[in-house]
Amino acid sequence: MTAVESRPAGVLEGTVHRPFGARVMAFVALTKPRIIELLLITTIPVMFLAAQGVPDLTLVLATCAGGFLSAGGANALNMYLDRDIDALMHRTERRPLVTGMVSPREGLVFGLTLAVGSTLWFGLLVNWLSAALSLGALLFYVVVYTMLLKRRTSQNIVWGGIAGCMPVLIGWSAVTNDVSWAAVVLFGVIFFWTPPHYWPLSMKVKDDYARVGVPMLPVIATNTVVAKQIVLYSWVMVGVSLLLWPLGYVGWFYPLVAVVAGGWWLWEAHALQSRAKAGLTGARLKEMRLFHWSITYVSLLFVAVAVDPFLR
Repeated sequence: MTAVESRPAGVLEGTVHRPFGARVMAFVALTKPRIIELLLITTIPVMFLAAQGVPDLTLVLATCAGGFLSAGGANALNMYLDRDIDALMHRTERRPLVTGMVSPREGLVFGLTLAVGSTLWFGLLVNWLSAALSLGALLFYVVVYTMLLKRRTSQNIVWGGIAGCMPVLIGWSAVTNDVSWAAVVLFGVIFFWTPPHYWPLSMKVKDDYARVGVPMLPVIATNTVVAKQIVLYSWVMVGVSLLLWPLGYVGWFYPLVAVVAGGWWLWEAHALQSRAKAGLTGARLKEMRLFHWSITYVSLLFVAVAVDPFLR
């Protein structure tokens, strides 16, 4: 079955009813708002750390708006390029470019408009370093991850995840107009967080990825191998997260949260590995426990980043 054959008849015939309200929501959906929420969770706290207190709130709003536009543009272009496989995957078959609520041309123009607009927004309202970092993240996600890595290698999410690390650098540069070792460390945290965050979800939906030939690690490796990789990345992630303390960028509060939250993460990662080694599958594998905890973990860690300057 091809991507076109899998679409509803109305899409093929160009007769899909597209009311205005639904169309607006469809364009919003192209930006993947839930993913952008995670990006902002890592952007705003870093601005507090960079300012060693409360940053200029106008700057925070401008940075968040620019980040939304940039990430939204990248996500829209990702959906445009992946619309063929999205039509064949159960997890993505209701996306706007698959259902016909948004045409491919509209999706492409929308994504490019957000890309250009976000770069100018950052340059004119924040600073040009942040604009360059934002554009670099967008191009990395669209070109390197979506076009070059995703359909070719199981390391796609490892290196493609660099795009998701960039908001940390953008948040710091928005305040200071430079990039410090603190920002690099937090960049590293997100880099090593991304694979063990996404691989459990990939384990859950690996049949979808296998159907469209996307070689996510759980598609080409056993659950035991994937779980081992998750544990390895998790240990490195927790270790990197603690570097802010000896480097002198934080006081006592952040490392306390990093140790407790990281310890719980490692417990969940090793538990997943134990279940995989025992040969458990399906609901008994409980791989989504780590996926959901990974979102809580990164939220707690970066809240600690924002709070720590006030407790030193």
